[in-house]
Amino acid sequence: MRLRHVLGLLCAAAISVALVGTASAQDKTVKIGGVYPLSGNAASAGAHGKAAIETAIDIINNAHPELGSLPLAKNAGLAGLGGAKVEVIFADNQGSPAVGQNQALRLITEEKVVALSGAYQSGITLTTSAISEKYGIPYVNGESVAANLTERGFKWFFRVTPVAADFAKIYLDFLKDMKAGGVKTDNVAIVHENTEYGTSVAGVIASVFKDNGLSIAQDIAYSANTTDVQSQVLQLKEKKPDVVIMVSYTSDAILYVKTMQSLDYKPPMLIADNSGFSDPSFIKAVGKIAQGVFNRSSWGVGPPGSTSFLINEMYKKKSGGDDLDDTSARQMQGFFVLCDAIDRAGSTEPDKIQAALKATDLKPDQLIMGYKGVKFDDKGQNILASGLVIQLQDGENYVPVWPKDRARTAPALPYKGW
Repeated sequence: MRLRHVLGLLCAAAISVALVGTASAQDKTVKIGGVYPLSGNAASAGAHGKAAIETAIDIINNAHPELGSLPLAKNAGLAGLGGAKVEVIFADNQGSPAVGQNQALRLITEEKVVALSGAYQSGITLTTSAISEKYGIPYVNGESVAANLTERGFKWFFRVTPVAADFAKIYLDFLKDMKAGGVKTDNVAIVHENTEYGTSVAGVIASVFKDNGLSIAQDIAYSANTTDVQSQVLQLKEKKPDVVIMVSYTSDAILYVKTMQSLDYKPPMLIADNSGFSDPSFIKAVGKIAQGVFNRSSWGVGPPGSTSFLINEMYKKKSGGDDLDDTSARQMQGFFVLCDAIDRAGSTEPDKIQAALKATDLKPDQLIMGYKGVKFDDKGQNILASGLVIQLQDGENYVPVWPKDRARTAPALPYKGW
């Protein structure tokens, strides 16, 4: 009897330990830092980015087998870490590189996050990722396109999105196709805000165009915090370029469209470099007077029942009814890539997450974006990122118009405006 009693106690103890171990695995949380502009001029974009990350957290932490081959959707939590849940500590960069840098430092040293995601504006991604590099913490960016971000020799920075040079090539090939169809595209103007994003992207576009025999007739820079762009619009009206390429955040994109209407100026072709022109608040504010604007994108909602469609429905519940736009979708994709790497690493150790990111090799059917896949080069850039041209044709929705094999309808010209 005594032996049975001892064995019984040992069995009970073993079961207790097992239960504690199971509870420990289930209760474990992986903390990731998210640095976004939750206030300031880009607060709308920051709010949509936050909603995108929150949607991704729902997909990762709860089983969603209906999402097909999307990594991390089938199981609840990170299987590689025993079902651990993902938690994001959000920090407001306020649209300031210095504030963003301080927030990144706080997240790493005080919140003890295992990785960082962000930061929307390229200038803030520049400073926040420098802190991440200093402390040896993985940083995955899904949306910033300034060329120099992956030219610093960093070992902890990984970027999933196509970059400025990729989009510049898309613009170039698109304009060549339009010209072949009889559209005049020789005289090109670039209008850009003067932070890291605008200056860098405008420079890359000008360089790519020049290398292919197409010069930029006008380069108009303006302050990102401006409240008056009449002089810039009047310059365009006087010079009459065939194509105007806009590199702007949300508040200034809205301001430009309103000013164009007030000064009765419509360029024959208006192309936006995503960013502010993709923000749902832009479409709500001035979509009806910006009809026909072209934009670049890698995202599409997809047909009913598709993975992208189902994810968009989930996102709308977080965003107050807004559809995923290209920027917030790219942010979500970047976050999925980061969490997939943590899951495959089976660890929250920074060097193991870094190694898993380097080994990433995701296929198109494992993504929500229209990329050819995700695979990083030695600089941390996704070499399989790609995009297309979309157009705002009804004042409320962008539709794919180029290239032809990915178009839903033909490009409508000239720019209609209002």
